[in-house]
Amino acid sequence: MGARPNILFLFSDQHAQRIAGCYGDPLGATPNIDRLAARGVTFDNAYCASPICTPSRMSLLTGRWPHQQSCWTLQDTLASDLPTFAHALGAAGYRTILVGRMHSIGPDQLHGYAERDIGDCGPNWLGVERQKLGVLGGTQGPSPPDAEGRALSISRSGSGQSGYEVVDDATTEAAIARLDELGAAGEDAPPFCLTVGFILPHCPFVARGPDYARFAGRVGPPRLPPPPADREHPWHAKWRAHAATVDADPDDVIRARTAYWGLVSALDAKIGRILDRLEVLGLSENTLVVYASDHGEQIGEHGLWWKNTFYEDSVKVPLVMAAPGLLPEGGRCGRIVNLIDIGATLIEAAGAPPLPRSHGRSLLEIARAPDGPWVDETWSEYVTDLLSVWTGPEAVCQRMLRTARWKYVHMEGYRAQLFDMAADPDELNDLGADPAYAEVRATLSARVLAGWDPDAIRREVDARCEEKRLLEAWGSRTRPKSTAQYLIRDEDSWLDDLPAQRL
Repeated sequence: MGARPNILFLFSDQHAQRIAGCYGDPLGATPNIDRLAARGVTFDNAYCASPICTPSRMSLLTGRWPHQQSCWTLQDTLASDLPTFAHALGAAGYRTILVGRMHSIGPDQLHGYAERDIGDCGPNWLGVERQKLGVLGGTQGPSPPDAEGRALSISRSGSGQSGYEVVDDATTEAAIARLDELGAAGEDAPPFCLTVGFILPHCPFVARGPDYARFAGRVGPPRLPPPPADREHPWHAKWRAHAATVDADPDDVIRARTAYWGLVSALDAKIGRILDRLEVLGLSENTLVVYASDHGEQIGEHGLWWKNTFYEDSVKVPLVMAAPGLLPEGGRCGRIVNLIDIGATLIEAAGAPPLPRSHGRSLLEIARAPDGPWVDETWSEYVTDLLSVWTGPEAVCQRMLRTARWKYVHMEGYRAQLFDMAADPDELNDLGADPAYAEVRATLSARVLAGWDPDAIRREVDARCEEKRLLEAWGSRTRPKSTAQYLIRDEDSWLDDLPAQRL
């Protein structure tokens, strides 16, 4: 590999880490991600900076935690003057190109990328009508229950097509076209960083017929049950009631889970086409390829769906990196890392200037020598308000600290959660109220609250809500044009079987 490798960053949305062959899933949904893992290093303990799309993605770009850039919800705008790893790579002479999803809101739809194709499925502005999903409207996350009290995105699931996959089809074609252009540029062309942003396997839990059929009858019920009512954390009890997932219909659950495996498989096939073209063009030997997702998906585990919590299926992400000559083949790294470390990794590989005030740590050394020096801890934040969509029944400031042994979750106004991840990796025994662990909780609580003030954060979030209300009113009246949006049509989404009781 040359001194300045090309970079191909493949970034999906809502991919639960364990639904991949390289992470132990036996159903064969990810042969292409698995072959990338065979060529490189798989990170077993990678986490996101927030278990919801926009703040996770914006922290990945800047290497800063959400509270350091006032970006907590899907409707918070990342300031344009905050440098990102794309700025750093551009400053080092890289050609920076984004194809597909970024999931940012506001006028800056580049954030350091010099070129962008396809765009997001939704508008770039607050107050503008969201993307159309036809009969699947409201199924892309928590929503009011259907007429029978069932969670809409679970009951309205199965075989069909989501408009999100139509966007990903266009993204795949555009990414391949960009690779063709870059491959023809010649040896004197500058190195490139091509980021390809997918929406899959984000719900709606609807997969195309062949992808759904491939897993029909093979996907069972969730492995991890919800806690008994007297032991369930009160925030999660409120969240499940708010999202209508208490006592979910078993048929709905199986159908939605089956579709999720189908969506992962569809994503993997698109990734395979891009990796194939990289090889055909002779670019793979001098390209650092990274695959990751912005957060996970709970798919019914612990009785929960979507993301929005700090359980492993929600906050843990797949992360695979491959680069011939730079990283070992078939490697595994169990160190605790975060998506914010990706930017620092790309910057080191490119010899680009470091990001000021970034907390990201390059992963190159521990990818090569997993037992080398490294502090095994990371953070994640989830701060909700009542203005933003899909964030919960009330406004709560939450922060997770994950160490080599412990996972501690601070929930303002509620008792903490504590899990011994060495003894209880499935998080079935919450020690947050156990007197025997009071000293552990006190130590971890002090660390979580050091430099992170939930009262100050709440004041800032509330003030931003007032600002966002004005921006929403402006957007709804002026109808500003989105500069980076792929328009989905109602007819792009359907269910092959939609009985009247699911309407």
